[in-house]
Amino acid sequence: MPATAPLPLVKRVPPAVWTVVAWCAGAVFTFLIRWELPGEDEPAVRAGVLYLRWDGLLFLAVATALVLTGARLLRGRPLAALGLLLLASVMATIPLSVGEIPLAQFLAVEVALYVVAAGRPRRTGIIALVLALGVLAAFLGFRLAKGWSVGTSAEIAVALTAFVAWLLGRSAYQARAARDDAAAQAAVKAVTDERLRIAREMHDMVAHSIGVIALQAGAAARVVDTQPAAAREAMIAVENAGRETLSGLRRMLGALREHEQPDGSGLKPTAGLADVEALAATTTAAGVRVDVRWRGERRPLPPDIDLSAFRIIQESVTNVVRHAAADRCRVTVDSQEDELLIEVVDDGRGEDPGAGPGFGLVGMRERVALLHGEFSAAPRPEGGFRVTARLPVPTGVR
Repeated sequence: MPATAPLPLVKRVPPAVWTVVAWCAGAVFTFLIRWELPGEDEPAVRAGVLYLRWDGLLFLAVATALVLTGARLLRGRPLAALGLLLLASVMATIPLSVGEIPLAQFLAVEVALYVVAAGRPRRTGIIALVLALGVLAAFLGFRLAKGWSVGTSAEIAVALTAFVAWLLGRSAYQARAARDDAAAQAAVKAVTDERLRIAREMHDMVAHSIGVIALQAGAAARVVDTQPAAAREAMIAVENAGRETLSGLRRMLGALREHEQPDGSGLKPTAGLADVEALAATTTAAGVRVDVRWRGERRPLPPDIDLSAFRIIQESVTNVVRHAAADRCRVTVDSQEDELLIEVVDDGRGEDPGAGPGFGLVGMRERVALLHGEFSAAPRPEGGFRVTARLPVPTGVR
C-alpha cells in the first residue's frame, strides 16, 4: 500500500522563514532595478542619494534586524510582529527617496498578513489589515504634510495587494475551520454508530444469559420440594450465569465486533489474538514487516477482550502501513495475570493518523474505554509512533 504523500513545501517551511525570504527577495529586487542590467540603457529606477551611503545601509541593516525579530514573534505575538515588520518597511523606504512605500518593501508585511489572517480569529486579522493600510496612508499623509511629492497610484496598488493577501488568509482560515467542523461531526457520528452497535451486541449476548437464568430459576422453583439436589444444581447454574453476566456488563461486552450469520442463527466473534500471526504474515507480504513478540503465558481470554485486542493490533498495523512511511513495526502482546498489555511501535515519521480523515484512533480509544482499560497513541521522542493499550482481565474469568 503506498505511503501517504509528503506535505507540500509551502506547509513544511515555517511562516517565519517565508517572511524573511519575502524580505530578502524585496531587498534584492530593489537593488537590481537601481542598476543598469543587461539589455538596458539605464537603470529602471534612479537610486536615492542615501541608498548606497553608510547611513542608507544603516537604515537597511536596522530594518532587516526588525524583520528577523518580527518573524520570530509571528507565531506567538502576531500583532507585535506585524508592527515590527511595518516599521521595517518604512525604514527601508527612507533611503530610496521615493514618494510611497514600494511593493518590494511591503512583501514581508503581506506574507505576515496572510499568516495572521489564516491562523488567527477574524478580529485579530482585521486589526492586522487596518494596521497595514494605516501605515500606508500615514506615510502618504506625512509626505503631503511636508509638501513632498507622493506616489498615490503606486501606494493604492500596494494596498490592493495587501488586501488580497488578507483575503487569501481569511479563505484559508475558513476552509480549515470547515474541515475541522466536518471532522468533528464525523467523529461524533463514528462514536454514535459504535455505541449503537455496542447496544445491539449487548442485547444479543446479555439476553441469552438472562434467558438461561430464568429457565434455571423456574426449574429450581418447580422441584425444590421434591428434588432438592436438582434444585441446588439449578441454583448453582443460576449463580454462575449471573456472575458471568455481571462480569460481562462491567467489561462492556458490547465492545465485540461481531457479524450476523448467513442463516441468522446468531452472533459470534470474527477474530482474536490467534489471528495475529496471520495478520503479520499478510502485512509482511504487502511490504511492511511485522515482528510479533509474545510475553507471558498465552491463555484463553474472554471473547470481547480477545477480539478487541486483535482489532487494536489490526488498526495500529494498518495505520503504520498507511501513514508511517515505515518498512517495519513491532507488535508486543504481554499476557499477565490480571491484564493484557499491547504495544505497537514503528520507526516511521511519527505522523498522527488521527489528523487524517479516518477514525481508527477514535475506534480504538472507544474499545479500550468500554473495557475500562487505558489507551495512548503518540509520536515517540526518538522517532516513529507508539500505540499502547492495557485491557484488564477480571480474575477468574479466564
